[in-house]
Amino acid sequence: MIWRRPSGNKKIREEKTMSTNIIERIDREQMRYDMADFRPGDSVKVHIRIIEGNKERVQVFEGVVIRKRRGNMGATFSVRKISHGVGVEKTFALHSPRLEKVEIVSRGKVRRSRLYYLRGLRGKAARIKAKDMR
Repeated sequence: MIWRRPSGNKKIREEKTMSTNIIERIDREQMRYDMADFRPGDSVKVHIRIIEGNKERVQVFEGVVIRKRRGNMGATFSVRKISHGVGVEKTFALHSPRLEKVEIVSRGKVRRSRLYYLRGLRGKAARIKAKDMR
C-alpha cells in the first residue's frame, strides 16, 4: 500500500495489487484443508514427521490445545502435555508439510480461547471437563 498526498490535505491510497495477488495465490496453494476442526480445550494427538539423517519416522505428541492462532499461512496452535512431571508445550504450524495429521481424542468444555492458566495448575486441578457430544 502506498500513501501519497495530492494537492490538498486528502490522502489517496494506491494498492500494490500485482505482488499481493501472487503471494496470496501461492499461500492458497500451500494451505491445507484436510485438518480436523479442533478448538482450545480439546485433547489431541499430533502426528509429526521427523527426519533423522536419512531416516524418516512419525512421532505422536498428545496433549491439550491451549491456544489456536488463526490466520492464513501463519496459523499456529500450541499443545501442552505433562511428561515425567514436567509441563511441555509445543507450537505447531497448522499448514506445515511436516504435520501428518491431527487426531481429536476428546472435546473439552472451556470458556476462553487461551488456556494459559493451566500452566499454574497441577494434578486433578488441571483437568478440563468433557463436552457433551449430543
